[in-house]
Amino acid sequence: MQLIPVQIPREIEKGDNISEIISKSIDLCDGDIIVIAQKIISKQEGRTVDLSSVTPSLLAKGISSEYGKNPSIVELILSESQKIVRMERGVIIVETKHGFICANAGIDESNVKDGFATLLPLNPDNSAENICKHISEYNNKDVAVLISDTFGRPFRLGQTNCAIGIYGFDPILNYAGTNDNFGRELRVTAIAVADEMCGAAELLMKKTENTPVVIIRGYEFKKEKSSINQVIRSEDEDLFR
Repeated sequence: MQLIPVQIPREIEKGDNISEIISKSIDLCDGDIIVIAQKIISKQEGRTVDLSSVTPSLLAKGISSEYGKNPSIVELILSESQKIVRMERGVIIVETKHGFICANAGIDESNVKDGFATLLPLNPDNSAENICKHISEYNNKDVAVLISDTFGRPFRLGQTNCAIGIYGFDPILNYAGTNDNFGRELRVTAIAVADEMCGAAELLMKKTENTPVVIIRGYEFKKEKSSINQVIRSEDEDLFR
């Protein structure tokens, strides 16, 4: 299996054709999985916000005062969330409207102009599907697409890339019903292959070297329609909420 970084030599702007830009940057092959950093999707879809245009609510002002955060950022966090999971030591963990549990609703001020922030795409699965179909039409190649973002993890230090959008293959490799090397039936083993691919791709996505796209080549998968909701654990099965 190969991981191939794709350099995009300029900043992505609203309305850019990401599919065409990727297609012109590398020769794609059938079966390639294209991992794309969320940031360029958000920029292309116009999910960049001028913080000076945000009017913080009283709640946002209260939280920002207590936790030392920009009240405009706090207001965006609240507007992009369906639930606050926990607030402590300056960290705001929320459940986004997509169902992701993450810090600050995925809102990010890095790699954008001062005074601006990016929000997560409205529907990352749709974004992945549109890009996949356009790339396939442009190149006549059968590919799959992952959209990745950096998340923290409970009980572990450091962040890693995870999949927030997918199109073209199942994000979970389920071994349930198969036998191990000793003939015992596996019952619950399920590998989060989409997240693992995004984590591997991040090793080549150097944030200061304009490499927001990585091609994973040589991984065999069954082409099928999928959704990132397949990897989100429901609240009634989550022992930590």
